[in-house]
Amino acid sequence: MYMQVASRTSSCLHLKRAPGIRSWSLLVGILSIGLAAAYYSADSLGWKLFYVTGCLFVAVQNLEDWEEAVFNKNTGQVVLKTFSLYRKLLTLLRAGHDQVVVLLNDIRDVNVEEEKVRYFGKGYVVVLRFATGFSHPLTQSAVMGHRSDVEAIAKLIATFLELHRLESPVELSQSSDSEADGPGSQS
Repeated sequence: MYMQVASRTSSCLHLKRAPGIRSWSLLVGILSIGLAAAYYSADSLGWKLFYVTGCLFVAVQNLEDWEEAVFNKNTGQVVLKTFSLYRKLLTLLRAGHDQVVVLLNDIRDVNVEEEKVRYFGKGYVVVLRFATGFSHPLTQSAVMGHRSDVEAIAKLIATFLELHRLESPVELSQSSDSEADGPGSQS
């Protein structure tokens, strides 16, 4: 699952994402290798702890992040938060949270992009496009497989932000034509 709706009101849309079953399975599998190596080896206790700790480190490194996005019309902001257990452990509890805050008025489009996922093929991610030309993914990692799930989230966000109410292409071309016929143009 790409993201789940945690709560939805007329003024607030809260989306969440947690590590999936594949991520947790990978964690358990890698940790099991370390535990098996420690259990069946005839090495000293120090080496056994090294096996378990090393595999735990690799397993947590491969664990996906917890991510959430809060679209709030009352404050006029979007808050994108990311929590990484790996970064939290690596920096000894000093870091681990990343947060991006942008204004709702700056969002011009929401669409789905295809992204290459290392070793597994392609995945999909929702991208927010801003008036400045800058774009930012809704989540840091893509979801593999079902593009329709990701497109449903993109449509939900676009509907919530009322992006379909923006000027139509005909109105945009008419306004650019009238600007071209302004005082600075030659006839």
